[in-house]
Order: sequence, then structure tokens, then C-alpha cells
Amino acid sequence: MKYFKHKTSLIDKNCTIGKNSKIWHWSHISKNSKIGFNCTIGQNVFIGEDVKIGNNVKIQNNVSVYQGVTIEDDVFCGPSVVFTNVKYPVAKKKINKKNYEKTLIKKGATLGANSTILCGITVGENSMIGAGSVVTKNIKKDTIVIGNPCYELKKKKLKKNKMLKKYKK
Repeated sequence: MKYFKHKTSLIDKNCTIGKNSKIWHWSHISKNSKIGFNCTIGQNVFIGEDVKIGNNVKIQNNVSVYQGVTIEDDVFCGPSVVFTNVKYPVAKKKINKKNYEKTLIKKGATLGANSTILCGITVGENSMIGAGSVVTKNIKKDTIVIGNPCYELKKKKLKKNKMLKKYKK
């Protein structure tokens, strides 16, 4: 094994986990998932079937990454980030996995603690989602959003995103 797996974590068959990645306490990696190198999967994280996670990704505690979600390289998911994969979930009937919506988190994005990412969304490269925000639409590259539903902070106030670039180096 070229990665660390805590003894309480569960890794299903046919998973690929890259070198120097760490899977912490009580996490579950479902079948056919791919996790890149140098990733940290925090405590109590669930990675669904067929999920693809890039390199240098940090997923903090209590995050569930459901089938249909793809996370590219260098992404940070804060504690308790929420992903969805069905727009109109119901308890009465079984949902066909073919109907899962695709969600894409592009390279370098930061998802703040307890943010919610609705399914079918693309979060642009190097974007930042503020803690507690609810993302209901696509987020452009190099954009900072906050609120419920989230809205873009004016770039003028942020001095052309110098704050974001500072932390992405």
C-alpha cells in the first residue's frame, strides 16, 4: 500500500488510491472510485461509487461525495460540505442511478465549511465558495461567492481577487 488507511476506514473493491494519500477514521470509499495522489480524506467522509477525485485534494470531516460528482486537482472541501446528485429526491420510489446529475468541481476551487452544492453545477477553476453558502447555479472561473442563494462578490472590492491568488500559490 502506497497510501495510509486508518484501521476504522472501509475501502471497497476496485478502488484506485494514489500514492501518499491518507484515508482517516470511519471513512468509506465505495467501489470503482478513484482518488489521486497526495489527497487527504478526513474523518467520517463518504465517497460514492464511481466518484473521481484528482490529485492534492483535501476533503475535511463529515463530507459525502455522491456518485455523479467529479473533483479535479488542488480542491479544498471544508468540513461538512454537502453535495447532492438528484434534483427532486423522493422517498416513495427508487431513483435510477442513470438519472444522477453530474457535478464538476474544477481545479483549485475552495468550498467553505458547510456550503451546499446542488447537483448539475460546475464550480469554476480557482473559485471560492464562502462558508455556509448554497450554490444553485454554475460559478465562473476565479469568482468568489457567498450567501443563500450565493451571489458573486464584486471584484472591485476584492482588488482583482488578490486575496484568492495569495492562497492559491
